[in-house]
Amino acid sequence: MAHNASMEEFEALLNESFEMDTPTEGSVVKGKVIAIEAGQAIIDVGYKMEGRVELKEFANPGEAPEIAPGDEVEVYLRAAENARGEAVISREMARREEAWDRLEKAYADDQRVEGAIFGRVKGGFTVDLGGAVAFLPGSQVDVRPVRDAGPLMGLKQPFQILKMDRRRGNIVVSRRAILEESRAEQRAEVIARLSEGDAVDGVVKNITEYGAFVDLGGVDGLLHVTDMAWRRVNHPSEILSIGETVKVQVIKINKETHRISLGMKQLQEDPWDLVGAKYPLASVHKGRVTNITDYGAFVELEPGVEGLVHVSEMSWTKKNVHPGKIVSTSQEVDVMVLEIDGAKRRVSLGLKQTMRNPWEVFAETHPSGTVVEGEVKNITEFGLFVGLPGDIDGMVHLSDLSWDERGEDAIQNYRKGDMVQAVVSEVDTDKERISLSIKAVGGDKFAEAVGGVKRGSIITVNVTAIEDGGIEVEYEGMKSFIRRSDLSRDRSEQRPERFSVGDKVDVRVTNVDSKTRRLGLSIKAREIAEEKEAVEQYGSSDSGASLGDILGAALKSGD
Repeated sequence: MAHNASMEEFEALLNESFEMDTPTEGSVVKGKVIAIEAGQAIIDVGYKMEGRVELKEFANPGEAPEIAPGDEVEVYLRAAENARGEAVISREMARREEAWDRLEKAYADDQRVEGAIFGRVKGGFTVDLGGAVAFLPGSQVDVRPVRDAGPLMGLKQPFQILKMDRRRGNIVVSRRAILEESRAEQRAEVIARLSEGDAVDGVVKNITEYGAFVDLGGVDGLLHVTDMAWRRVNHPSEILSIGETVKVQVIKINKETHRISLGMKQLQEDPWDLVGAKYPLASVHKGRVTNITDYGAFVELEPGVEGLVHVSEMSWTKKNVHPGKIVSTSQEVDVMVLEIDGAKRRVSLGLKQTMRNPWEVFAETHPSGTVVEGEVKNITEFGLFVGLPGDIDGMVHLSDLSWDERGEDAIQNYRKGDMVQAVVSEVDTDKERISLSIKAVGGDKFAEAVGGVKRGSIITVNVTAIEDGGIEVEYEGMKSFIRRSDLSRDRSEQRPERFSVGDKVDVRVTNVDSKTRRLGLSIKAREIAEEKEAVEQYGSSDSGASLGDILGAALKSGD
């Protein structure tokens, strides 16, 4: 019995010694380098177990391995024995296990970890974190997109762990988070030293359409295009270039967002302080057209001082045209100062005011009654528009087209482009209107013909036509018509056929109508008037004398 007990105790002690001396597969064990040969390190891991490890597993990315016989190292025991009777060990897997323990602690404590970028993969890079491989997304490399990551490869630097999963073997890190944190600290430090109104030097880092970003030594400020110069700047590249050192003034600092607004023009004298004195109202100055819009053109009087020439102030004659048809960008023009608003920094300018009003010039050179010649520019329902000197138009109303025809009929005789002569009737410079008359060319024949004729006058006319209703007669080229009832005071004599073409007849003027340009004529009225005059001179019808006696006496006295 005692013998059996001693044998059991010995077996237990033997098993215990085996368990103590034999490493467990799948664990990290300590070993000793006993030799280096053929690019491998031979390592004794105890219990007469040796294994081989490639030397490259002892090297950090981009570095040479540092290992020598006698060094103690930790390795991962994958298997106690392979086909050759050697232990299957890995330094890389040991480092990975060690690294995961360290990284999990750093991740839990939100601490930075050190690593080196050693490879490029789809969407980013691989990072060695001292044995564990992590993924660095491309967006997390820097605060700005990185075109060339070459200088960063193999460089030991801090990273922030964003996510890790030991079971899946996934680690995601960020270099950008470290830079942003450092940048935020630097920004806070720089901003603490700045005050609004300070003049500082900065370097232009980036240029956009709306301005430029200027590095003030670790913090960027925005220099807006409107704060670069007092004059109009179409694009920042006109006056700035990347890398240029400029002096700027701190306009505003937002302590919460750390945004800084900068200005360059604030360090220069404001030209608007002297505008009122340099550009008095009604003064004329030379300027350069800087911008053209639908409503007018901007003219630079000097750097920083621009005025607007409204489209209504651009031309006396071109009313409904785009400003670009009158002036062009960069053109030098003479302008007149019409109004200055210092508070709103606005100057109203006039272009047409530097030239004489063409209607005033026309009125001086073409007084009423002057005959002018021009081209028919337009035909409307109420008359013709005729082009005149000075690029202006005059209007011939329907009623001024012809003496003899209705205006609606007379206008049919004209076509656009016809050259016509007309007489200036009236010039209204305030309303910019010129009234012309075509029918007045050559004078008013009716007025000249009947100049001395008035109602009651006795005139001699020539018979030109015999009609059933009366006779047509002519006086000084003016045609009139005497109705049958006015051919005689006696009804029996009111016969048109008793007259012949070419007869000369004395008639009495009963009406002078300048509108219809007609004379009202009557033989009957002449006879009645003669009778009345004879009665008044030689007796009355009540005295017993007959009308024949009275007329006979009147005729004798006439002889």
